[in-house]
Amino acid sequence: MGDTRSPGDLSTDVLVIGGGTAGFGAAVAAGRQGLSVSLIESSNKIGGVMAFCPGMPWGAAYPCGVSIGGLMEELANRLFEMDPPAAEKRPCTLENFGHEIQYDHDIATLTMFEMLEEAGVDVHLNTTALAPRMVSQKIAAVECFNRHGGYTIVAGIVIDCSGDGDISAKAGVPYALGDRQGNMMGVTLTFQMIGVDQDTVFAEGDPYFERFAARGIAEGRLHEDLAKLYLMRGFHADTVFCNSVVIRGVDGTDAGAVNRATLEGRRRCRQLAQFLREDVPGFESARLMYLGPTVGVRETRKLEGQYRVTGDDLANATKFLDGVVCCDNPVDDVMRGNGAMTHDAVVGEGAYYTIPFRSLVPKNIENLMFAGRIVSADAVAFASVRGMPQCVAMGQAAGTAAAMALRNEQTIQEIDSDDLIAALKEQGVNGLRGERLKDNC
Repeated sequence: MGDTRSPGDLSTDVLVIGGGTAGFGAAVAAGRQGLSVSLIESSNKIGGVMAFCPGMPWGAAYPCGVSIGGLMEELANRLFEMDPPAAEKRPCTLENFGHEIQYDHDIATLTMFEMLEEAGVDVHLNTTALAPRMVSQKIAAVECFNRHGGYTIVAGIVIDCSGDGDISAKAGVPYALGDRQGNMMGVTLTFQMIGVDQDTVFAEGDPYFERFAARGIAEGRLHEDLAKLYLMRGFHADTVFCNSVVIRGVDGTDAGAVNRATLEGRRRCRQLAQFLREDVPGFESARLMYLGPTVGVRETRKLEGQYRVTGDDLANATKFLDGVVCCDNPVDDVMRGNGAMTHDAVVGEGAYYTIPFRSLVPKNIENLMFAGRIVSADAVAFASVRGMPQCVAMGQAAGTAAAMALRNEQTIQEIDSDDLIAALKEQGVNGLRGERLKDNC
């Protein structure tokens, strides 16, 4: 599926920038509407966080205990139904997170590639979007670059799912970096320990292994930011996923800073793996594997949309008339400016909120949408809406909207939200306008 053609001008109905979970959702949804779709990804693998942090669970897929539906549910079900199963729904051991999906990340990525192929999506790996070519209030084309050189993709609709929003920013969409002070969440390098006795490891009962961590820090064997060890049962019985090594104060839009953080993260991961083998029962015969190729970046630009979702919207369990994604994820704020980490519940038990389509739409550019962690949201709301299942669903909404805009010869801003919600419901998306997830929601 990778692009091996010589440089030249290409043309497509929809150009999706970024092959993470949001880009996957957008590309598949648009392709299933009969559109020609090109998906460009700067790395050699789709999945985004799934590629950078192999083994990261899919959290927030079950608001009020019910699947968000749509492409996220379809992907999960394909994995659940394999023989043997390649995924499993489990309760999260961390507070306020509800159920999550653990999966074999290699099989999950292969399945995503297959779904893109089935939808007729033209995938361009190892390809970077450099700059938009603007004509009035539209992106007429996007200049790209791969190992063969530069080329241009002319597109009817552009959906920015890049995580950093470079093309949207260059097109003139205003944005904010981090919180009001510019502080961005810490970046993380993950790994897995293989050859683990899971039952012995988790017999401790403390989901954060604080007793062990305190000893390691006091003895100078662990970094001071490792006061809580985020260790989770991996999908396979002899594995543990380690989501513990966070590096603070990194600007994810600065390539040099990301490279330095990755090197520092590798040192801390090696240190932690050695500590686990020596001090935590159940790790005696384990070894480190699946060290992420680079740090996972949680937060950079948040673009300005027609509407900016706020923490108050979430706390009030607001269900917008143009809501396209439902969620009850806690405020998962990770070392933004200091060493604090929170998992505070954002809504009351049995409640959820929705993310409005207007938060994926810029005010002025007529053929651009954005989805994923560049959604228009304040710092509090962002810490909740950024889960991978929500990113898939945001992408699905954007891909569906692209088809409506092209079919009706509309700008993105002119899309009828009633029609969009109806189309998403037909695609099996749950918890949207007028629909209850269950009796107490």
